[in-house]
Amino acid sequence: MYQLHMGKCESILKNLPDNSVDSIVTDPPYGLNFMGKKWDYQVPTVEQWAECLRVLKPGGHLLAFGGSRTYHRLAVNIEDAGFEIRDQIMWLYGQGFPKSKNLTGEHEGKGTALKPAHEPIVMAKKPSQGTVENTVIEFGTGALNINLCRISGNDELSGGSGSLLSHVRDGKIPECAEWTGSEEGRWPANVMHDGSDSVLEAFPTTKSGSNTIKRASGSDCNGNSGPSLNRESRPAGSAQLFYGDEGSAARFFYCAKVSRTERDEGLDRFVKVSASDMTGGRKEGSAGLNDPRAGAGRTSGAKNDHPTVKPVALMRYLCRLITPLGGKVLDPFMGSGTTGKAALLEGFEFIGIELDPDYLVTAAARIGHTYKTLEAV
Repeated sequence: MYQLHMGKCESILKNLPDNSVDSIVTDPPYGLNFMGKKWDYQVPTVEQWAECLRVLKPGGHLLAFGGSRTYHRLAVNIEDAGFEIRDQIMWLYGQGFPKSKNLTGEHEGKGTALKPAHEPIVMAKKPSQGTVENTVIEFGTGALNINLCRISGNDELSGGSGSLLSHVRDGKIPECAEWTGSEEGRWPANVMHDGSDSVLEAFPTTKSGSNTIKRASGSDCNGNSGPSLNRESRPAGSAQLFYGDEGSAARFFYCAKVSRTERDEGLDRFVKVSASDMTGGRKEGSAGLNDPRAGAGRTSGAKNDHPTVKPVALMRYLCRLITPLGGKVLDPFMGSGTTGKAALLEGFEFIGIELDPDYLVTAAARIGHTYKTLEAV
């Protein structure tokens, strides 16, 4: 089941009951004035996040993408609305173009910007009601679904969690009431990547391999005594074993950048838009493909003309990480609807809000196509 609404999120949210959604996964405006679009003039306000907080269940989590230059404003507004900031996830990618003014003459070789290669994601949480355990029992929220998001223990890029997918893998929902994983994998990290060569080169494979099990050493790399990172829980009295965090970037969640086929799925009747028009490349004063808000850059046109579409697999992973079984996901800045597609594919309910009527039409087509596909299974 899903609901799509058009309008300002703070207005639409006022019609939703308190404590009525289980999680929020969203890619909101970054405040970079991307393509001169009105929706990207500023990061979401404290008022908007306060409404999100109200409708979220106690202990519920929020994941919101941000821009590298304006992330601090995003996080501060979320915190000022009453959320607890819990972590920052980094989405690393290899495709991106520097928005740099390159100098010439005697200053040749100097520029004004770095190549964009990551987007930060703020992880925030509505305060729990009582203990974490009590919140999980009463509301289903309050904790992360670690085992559902463990990373495959091999060195190959196998699509992130490998065989540890959710209860709707391949569109088939088992009769059992609980999620189960087919194997134990790595504890999910706060780093994710797109598998590009430049990212993989930053995490070279080491001789000991990525799935080596080690015993705890007496101190960490800084000389501090105590247990190392990545400790797995063991029965009392048993030896403590540790997964070494070595190997290639495959030890982090891997998901390829969104393809044209994926972004256009369900849009058969839509007209294709050129890459330049999609990113404002021919408009006066536009940064076009060089703007970091465009992410990987656009090399070809598409029917989905939203410039910042995220991969469905990435959004599925994020929804699965913070949403309880059978829960309801909210995206107050829906864009072209990728979070909605991801939520339905994971077996969740979805509420999406979008201000731009054109993007709402695109989102409705994409999400509707996913819903019909699942209904036909």
